[in-house]
Amino acid sequence: MSPIIPSSEFKNIPVENLIILDARTGKEVKQNYLEKHIKGARFIDLDKDLAEIGENAAFGGRHPLPSIEKFAETLSNLGIAENSHVVVYDDKNASNAAARAWWMLRSFGLANVQVLDGGMQAAEKNNFEFSSGEEVFNKAVLIEKNQWNLPISSLEIVENELKNNSSTVIDVRDAYRYRGESEPIDLVAGHIPGAINIPFSENLDENGNFLSPEVLKEKYSQLLENNPEHLIIHCGSGVTACHTILALDYAGFPMPDLYVGSWSEWSRREGKEVAKDI
Repeated sequence: MSPIIPSSEFKNIPVENLIILDARTGKEVKQNYLEKHIKGARFIDLDKDLAEIGENAAFGGRHPLPSIEKFAETLSNLGIAENSHVVVYDDKNASNAAARAWWMLRSFGLANVQVLDGGMQAAEKNNFEFSSGEEVFNKAVLIEKNQWNLPISSLEIVENELKNNSSTVIDVRDAYRYRGESEPIDLVAGHIPGAINIPFSENLDENGNFLSPEVLKEKYSQLLENNPEHLIIHCGSGVTACHTILALDYAGFPMPDLYVGSWSEWSRREGKEVAKDI
């Protein structure tokens, strides 16, 4: 199953086993959901459902993963079963929580998970049916898992891989943040020494849709030429990084590692070097 589903195909999905997740973020996001969402969509919260935010971002970053057991409860509460066909959307071209939700659902072990290409904007443009208020649905039987299935890197692994030149570490933040010109979210501007910058926005066309798998394949093959084949992807807090992991999977590359702590962890950890390219 392709990890990306165009709006034209979405309309033809059989309703049986379909679960739609609204993963929009921002101020008053739950109120926005209640006012308008794709009909049948269930709300999933980045900070509460897709992360377990700790007291100190120097250990885990701003959006650490929740425990696998807690995420299992979240899926049960959302009515998601092993055979569910889950489609996730947000309103930021999957650069925020939709891709993170996709990664977590796939890493949990669910096979039929897709991201709606173009998100909420595409749904509005293509006259999807919308509704308001809370959706009524039943809980699902709890799925028991004991570990995340997709590869994850820690700060120590990233540091060691860069030292040995055995992995390519990709920072997907905007170029100005990578260069250290300014930092709108974290405490320190700059990037991990040795990491290269391929902004996630380059995965999209001028309309905010993902480039085709063929174009993405060619693009990344050229960008990563002569670099170590093993990839570790990070961003500010392990959320937008999933956008590039989604794009790479869509293009047919092996699943890269996610460095969950990302820049928010590295930049806060005492003694870690910071690079700038101004």
